[in-house]
Amino acid sequence: MGQSMAGMKRTHYCGEVNEALIGQDITVMGWVNKQRDLPNVIFIVLRDRTGIFQIAVGKETDYYQQAKGIRGEYVVAATGKVIARTPENVNPDMPTGAVELDVQELRILSEAEVPPFQVADEDVGVDIRLKYRYIDLRRPAAQEILRMRHQVGQTVRRFLSDNGFIEVETPVLTKSSPEGARDYLVASRTHPGEFYALPQSPQLFKQLLMISGIDRYFQITKCYRDEDLRADRQPEFTQIDLELSFVDMEDVIALNEQLMKTVCKAVMDIDIPTPFPRIPFAEAMERYGSDKPDTRFGMELKNITHLVNGSDFGVFQGAIDAGGSVRGILAEGSAGMPRKQIDAMVELVKQYKAKGLAWIVIPEEGSIKTTLSKFFSPEQLDEVVTYFGGKSGDLIFLCADTNAIVFDALGALRLEMARRNNLMDPKAFNFLWVTEFPLLEWSEDDQRFYARHHPFTAPMDEDVPMLEAGEGLADVRAKAYDMVLNGYEIGGGSIRIHQQDMQSLMFKTLNFTEEDMQKGFGFFLEALKYGTPPHGGLAYGFDRMIMLFTGVDSLREVIAFPKVKDASCPMTNAPSPVVVQQLEELGIAVVEDEKAIDC
Repeated sequence: MGQSMAGMKRTHYCGEVNEALIGQDITVMGWVNKQRDLPNVIFIVLRDRTGIFQIAVGKETDYYQQAKGIRGEYVVAATGKVIARTPENVNPDMPTGAVELDVQELRILSEAEVPPFQVADEDVGVDIRLKYRYIDLRRPAAQEILRMRHQVGQTVRRFLSDNGFIEVETPVLTKSSPEGARDYLVASRTHPGEFYALPQSPQLFKQLLMISGIDRYFQITKCYRDEDLRADRQPEFTQIDLELSFVDMEDVIALNEQLMKTVCKAVMDIDIPTPFPRIPFAEAMERYGSDKPDTRFGMELKNITHLVNGSDFGVFQGAIDAGGSVRGILAEGSAGMPRKQIDAMVELVKQYKAKGLAWIVIPEEGSIKTTLSKFFSPEQLDEVVTYFGGKSGDLIFLCADTNAIVFDALGALRLEMARRNNLMDPKAFNFLWVTEFPLLEWSEDDQRFYARHHPFTAPMDEDVPMLEAGEGLADVRAKAYDMVLNGYEIGGGSIRIHQQDMQSLMFKTLNFTEEDMQKGFGFFLEALKYGTPPHGGLAYGFDRMIMLFTGVDSLREVIAFPKVKDASCPMTNAPSPVVVQQLEELGIAVVEDEKAIDC
């Protein structure tokens, strides 16, 4: 059983103790990082959120025997005099390594069992770390991430407040949306058979705030999506959400560039040049095969359809005849890539529905080697190599299919080759805007258009006639803009539709009946009748932003208590069954064999 800290007050954090305090009596408290038992003295290294500090318990004190029983992760308090270490015992690798505490009183506040892993161990599997996340978070690196997260949040709040924004909280229990990702639903006890939805975004509420005259709104808020997870997705995530009235796209972009410039300088002491580069969606796909391109390296896609059209190679010609294309990338210095690794790249693109890859190796000596030698003459192959700017030691990958599949496959291959060749500078922060997104995207499965962003995004003025005529809908562009950093979308936004007739037209274009519109969004359409200012905004993925700023490779590392791939929490074992009485109060029965819920 631990002792009380009654009568003891912490005077200093461990990481704050330095030579200026020599001769002073202080009290420190923390976790035992390490204990060394020497013949006449026991050294204990204490750890708290600020760092580590060594205390010394002499054999002549009343606390020597107590100190002998102290193990790692015990929580202790120590009072004593700060003394200089002898020259031979100074630890230059430790910020507090020139001093130590000559202990005059020692208390064990809490004992600890042997932990499932050591705090200093960096090779612990993610499953065990997340099951004991409260121990994992004792690691200085983990705490530094949470500290940066706090600093970014505080900087954002200050900047937006200084620029006239008002922080407003919006509801967490809200109405389910018929569009977009799956909602997390919450059963209502007072309205049997009816459900709230947890918000995927405060989208409609922030637009209603603009109708209310708030003019500039923001909040740092939790959002929820019931979707499959990956390294940069979580079922519950945090958005930095903002909306402005009487603005156009240029206003929103300029403000957010200054916000990011301010955050990067305040938190990381990095000067980000502005304005950020801009690239239209269509150009981003043509050059990078991605609407969130990583521009820290080249390896841009090239279209060689015109060079290979009319060939006897059925894979290429079939794709061209079907309206697709043949494109590729040049991987400089990769001619020595083993065949096994080339085959791995073939399997990679198959994950993106590509049928395979053709390749051309340009060796340091001798003629080129390729899978295409049966179908193209040496002169034709030389023409392709020249078009890519290939030279000795390079490797060219080619893919043929529909444009969408080619872009996805080569975009992913480009990133993988950059990883393998260490082309991604971890210290570079390449911000850019992607603009002019398609307003709509066609679903072959449903044979209908869906909103690419959301159904409240305004079309570009010059494309409104196409929307009104219902013609060329795939070519209608949106007043949408994404902020991209190093291959990740960290923020997305748009100028919104602010006229009721245009909003109704958008819903009709998406095959909404009048009943659908009223059932799903009637309250919002009603609000648009009463004077709506032109407005627009942007939402940042706060977790993803911190992931990029800290250089970790998973959102799990930047969230205090994250979920794993199946959307469960290994620490609390959520989700979990509930007692039958709770279900009965909600009018719900769980049908185990059908894996369904009957209301």
